[in-house]
Amino acid sequence: MSNPRRNAYGQPLGPEVADWSPAPFPDVTVMTGRWCRLEPLMQHHAEELYAELCGPEEGSLWTYLAQEMPADEGEFSDLVEEWALATDRVTVVVRTPDGRARGLFSYLRIDRANGAVEIGAVLFGRALQRTAAATEAFYLAARHVFALGYRRYEWKCDSLNAPSVRAALRLGFVEEGTFRKAIVTKGRRRDTTWFSITDDEWPNRRTALEAWLAPENHTEAGQVRRLEELRGDL
Repeated sequence: MSNPRRNAYGQPLGPEVADWSPAPFPDVTVMTGRWCRLEPLMQHHAEELYAELCGPEEGSLWTYLAQEMPADEGEFSDLVEEWALATDRVTVVVRTPDGRARGLFSYLRIDRANGAVEIGAVLFGRALQRTAAATEAFYLAARHVFALGYRRYEWKCDSLNAPSVRAALRLGFVEEGTFRKAIVTKGRRRDTTWFSITDDEWPNRRTALEAWLAPENHTEAGQVRRLEELRGDL
């Protein structure tokens, strides 16, 4: 920070945040994009999500989550109910154009007083991963909280979760560092890497994401321009 403000004692102060008031709770109604639709998690989602997120081949989807993969549909239904009724998080379902619910994520660590919120507990089925729908889901989620007046949008992950680290950097989150031995989870040590996008960075990220999501950027052969390239142009 160059030329910081100083108080009467000559001590440096951060920039003034004028007319600040707490941000509203980030409740979600249906949000429809070009590639996906977001809707608040409800109990009836359990049946269709179970096939996408649980099963003999899906255990690796749960490795870095706080929960183990549910043993059966009943246990998964209980977890969905817990998340849907929680008052300290907002869990959102991602539905693809074929009408299938393919995954979910949550707004966590909702700090209205300081205008900070985390996107986390990301659980995308294999049919959703690395698709335009997945990217648009992250875009719609970020657009929602910044429109509500949030100043800081966080992403945190196990430092060993390479796909999550890559996704955060691709989407334009800035790596802030690693909290060593942050938590004990599933009987093992977890170092946590922190990322964020701030409200002053969001317009650049938004423009690049919208350009990447535009139909003309997608052909049968794949993407025309990478998201990182579009963001670099700005």
